[in-house]
Amino acid sequence: MTPTIFIDADACPVKEEVYKVARRTGCPVHVVANAFMRTPPDVEFVVVDAGPDIADDWIAERVQPGDIVITNDVPLADRTLKAKGYALAGNGKTFSPSSIGVAMAQRELMEHLRSFGEASGGPKPFSQRDRQQFLNALDALVQKAKRETR
Repeated sequence: MTPTIFIDADACPVKEEVYKVARRTGCPVHVVANAFMRTPPDVEFVVVDAGPDIADDWIAERVQPGDIVITNDVPLADRTLKAKGYALAGNGKTFSPSSIGVAMAQRELMEHLRSFGEASGGPKPFSQRDRQQFLNALDALVQKAKRETR
């Protein structure tokens, strides 16, 4: 079975890479965002209302076992794993049942520190190496999903 790929698109730096892999592997893609963005004609673009977690809710309600969600949002990754899907961050980091608890705790700690003004800055700049790592990880996940959902 071919997995569907969902992109939590508002802050996703690897949309073009997803399209490339999806075309090569025959995976349908849903790009979900709360504002219009240009997408290729072979990709389904879904615009949702603005607001916290609305795009995440749309994705989480539709993920089936073996589907792949591209997101940097740790709670959405957790919901994806609970639905027996795969979650992949934009930098190529695969979320897993054994790592999601630590990721959730780290997210909570960082939110707490930010509330006191202790944590500043954002993620490091996205590099070509990050893109290649993402491509390799997505290719591997698509193949794994195809094998495991037969």
